[in-house]
Amino acid sequence: MNLLIRNITVVNATGRKEHIDVFIKDGKIAQIAQHINADNVQLVDGTGKFLFPGFIDMHIHGSAQMDTMDASNDGLHTMAKSLAKEGIIGFLATTMTQSYQNIERAIENIAQFTSNPDEAELLGIHVEGPFISKNRVGAQPLEHIVPPDFALFTKWQKLSGNKIKEITMAPEEPNGFEVVQAIAESGVVVSIGHSDATFEQVKEAVHHGVTQGTHLYNQMRPFHHRDPGVVGGVLLEEIKAEIIVDFIHMHKDAVNMAYRLKGADGIILITDAMRAKGMPYGDYDLGGQLVHVSESGAHLSNGALAGSVLKMDQAVRNMQLITNCSLEELVKMSSYNAAKQLKLAKKGQIEQGFDADVVILDEHLMLQQTVKAGKVIYEA
Repeated sequence: MNLLIRNITVVNATGRKEHIDVFIKDGKIAQIAQHINADNVQLVDGTGKFLFPGFIDMHIHGSAQMDTMDASNDGLHTMAKSLAKEGIIGFLATTMTQSYQNIERAIENIAQFTSNPDEAELLGIHVEGPFISKNRVGAQPLEHIVPPDFALFTKWQKLSGNKIKEITMAPEEPNGFEVVQAIAESGVVVSIGHSDATFEQVKEAVHHGVTQGTHLYNQMRPFHHRDPGVVGGVLLEEIKAEIIVDFIHMHKDAVNMAYRLKGADGIILITDAMRAKGMPYGDYDLGGQLVHVSESGAHLSNGALAGSVLKMDQAVRNMQLITNCSLEELVKMSSYNAAKQLKLAKKGQIEQGFDADVVILDEHLMLQQTVKAGKVIYEA
């Protein structure tokens, strides 16, 4: 059945329209106008609410007890279904530094995965590691780190059926700049992360094709006034910065600083969530490592942060709370910028002919409904 959303405020990255009707037909946005009349439709009253493009998470490992590295078809479905409950309509299943065998099992599992209509769409793979710095490992197992290798990446891309859309790597490692350029030229987003690069090396990496920074501030050479490091490079270069706005991975004023320096055009909200998202506090596995999850976050036994349990709708509210950014800027950071990075021509905007992947939020930005391809797949 087609969907008609009545009397809602439509918010795009470029502006908003108030008291508007949105008619959705065959999974696409068919018409946006005032007082649309249509027969045989499911009606949704949008009075007092906002319609945003559905959220896109470019960096997420797991949720609902499942992890990308489990290499489980059922696990990916469980994860994708859980993500709809936080307004995510599309995500990159993210791998981690592990043995080649384990990474390849996860990639092959994703290669044959097809999302169901009632869950978030798996848009591709984000390969985080193993081409990273041993000085900035975080929760990535040290023993599986290897130098950047384009032949190995090419093998994995073939295994994936060309589903690898992003890679996080340390370009300062041996052959790193050449590998950055080769991967970038293949159409994949190259993000600098888990990197001990100098400021000058970051600039060189951007010259070779780096267009993003992975979880800003975390596991990258920090800012120093005589060596701005990776943090300074990501903040000052014309590249996107992933940020985890859970107030655990970064202080609220560090969030505000990133917003002031990068602007909404330069920020992509991510969760970097692990399998404990949506689950009770306790002990969980991450790549064979024990992670303790409590109010203070997800930590390894050595104290290192091990991803988050952040939900995307909460990240959106947190960002607005700290920066007082506009709704249009929230759209940029939660969907529009990610859609542009991933070259998703029909997502990230509410326009005629675009995919009907949207979320309805109340005046407090609390998620009310998630709509995927014109079908309500979650209702609060």
